[in-house]
Amino acid sequence: MNAPDHRDGLSLARFPVHLGRGGSACAQGEFTGMAFYADYEARTTGDGPDGRLVSLHSFSAPWDSWEMHPSGDELVVCTAGGLVLIQDTGGKTCSLTLFPGDYAINPAGTWHTVDLAPGCAEATALFITAGIGTQHRERRGGPTR
Repeated sequence: MNAPDHRDGLSLARFPVHLGRGGSACAQGEFTGMAFYADYEARTTGDGPDGRLVSLHSFSAPWDSWEMHPSGDELVVCTAGGLVLIQDTGGKTCSLTLFPGDYAINPAGTWHTVDLAPGCAEATALFITAGIGTQHRERRGGPTR
């Protein structure tokens, strides 16, 4: 991992942060795609379910996969645009529309995905995630509502 330079402020979208045991906060290497998550989990597994990844993602299309975090809840905060968070718990789906300042919680073990809110071309959200053991599965078809 290439540690970012701390002399200037860092972009959370480029350099997520790990919140660990004992109140620690550690900037992570640059986010470069899905492979980042496996490397992150290997680096931070010692914090167990107490560790949290803080990240900021922008998107202009529905997610193409579902994900689930078995080790803990995930906080999702919309910071720009609008999104529809879709949660699937045991075959029942719930859609939560978020706009800037709104948040929702994905309970541990809940499969979830995201669509853009009607009328929104893009969205940005802050995620605080218990990432150990995260699973992904393909999302078939178009947006789910």
